[in-house]
Amino acid sequence: MTSQIVLFGATGFTGDLTARELVSRGVRPVLAGRDAHRLALLAQELGGLETRTADVADPESVAALVGAGDVLISTVGPFARWGAPAVEAAIGAGAHYLDSTGEGTFIRQIFEEYGPRAAQAGVGLLTAMGYDWVPGNLAGALALRDAGPDAVRVVVGYFTTGPASADAMSGGTRASAAGMMGEPSYTFRDGALITERGARRVASFETAPGRRASAMSVGASEQFTLPRLHATLEEVDTYLGWFGPATRAVQAFSAVTAAVTRIGPVRDGMKAALAKVPGSTGGPDAEARAATGSVVVAHAQDAAGRTLASVRLTGPNAYDLTAGFLAWGAERAAAGGLSGTGALGPAEAFGLDEFERGAARCGLIRSAA
Repeated sequence: MTSQIVLFGATGFTGDLTARELVSRGVRPVLAGRDAHRLALLAQELGGLETRTADVADPESVAALVGAGDVLISTVGPFARWGAPAVEAAIGAGAHYLDSTGEGTFIRQIFEEYGPRAAQAGVGLLTAMGYDWVPGNLAGALALRDAGPDAVRVVVGYFTTGPASADAMSGGTRASAAGMMGEPSYTFRDGALITERGARRVASFETAPGRRASAMSVGASEQFTLPRLHATLEEVDTYLGWFGPATRAVQAFSAVTAAVTRIGPVRDGMKAALAKVPGSTGGPDAEARAATGSVVVAHAQDAAGRTLASVRLTGPNAYDLTAGFLAWGAERAAAGGLSGTGALGPAEAFGLDEFERGAARCGLIRSAA
């Protein structure tokens, strides 16, 4: 008997896509959110699904969404601001948990604070189970497997293909990105997690034969998950290449932001302003999403800096990938497919072979490196 899957944030942009993806896979999730009318409309459109109302401002209402053995998917962000009630609900009820965050601050909190509690409760937490940062987990794990024990460093880069526009990001993504401004980031170096500012480094990757692009360093989930898979790993760097030629400008802006936010009144003022940034306000439609794609590259290197193995993955639009990953992961978790408890990476949770098959089902496949 499979568990019940509850989708919290179902009427937001990512939540709506995820609900439709679940239904397309034959799953009938419970749709949850704060707007009963919008939930009812979506539920009716998708075949008469069950709905429940809950609001992060009322943690008890979120806690009531799930019971022991259930699976809770949360797409309610920005997660650093609104993510805690769903995690607390899952741990308290004994339910598995997945989310769509890409925010390093929240990912770090999941692994360092919530993970031990989840392990004690016997449940799994799969944070960042979307385009941020599932593809790099797969590319990095495959590169490390191909490279063997001599690999001590893995470098991952994320890129998009197709036309870039102001409408390419959802309102939720923009709100999360705004919330991360001035927040400390991290990397994995000398076998340990190191705090550093975001965009401290810029690297160049070959995203296709004869084509290179720049990307800036970010704190992601790979810094937590990949060292668990490869005993000799000493360094993990993740880079985001969404900004293209503007990457250096973003890096410079990050340095200035990090400096000024050390000043108490400035930091407090920025936090107050960012708290007013709205969350989900829609996102790219199906036509716009179909015009863009994803490329993720990983290189495993030895102690001398020689590349031992490279992996390039290609797939559809980031939002479609996110919906697919969340739906696939929730299905597997509900069917008892998680290996382990606590805060988990996808390769650790499902096994690398099953993870690769699941990603391919979502459209993310390995191409010639």
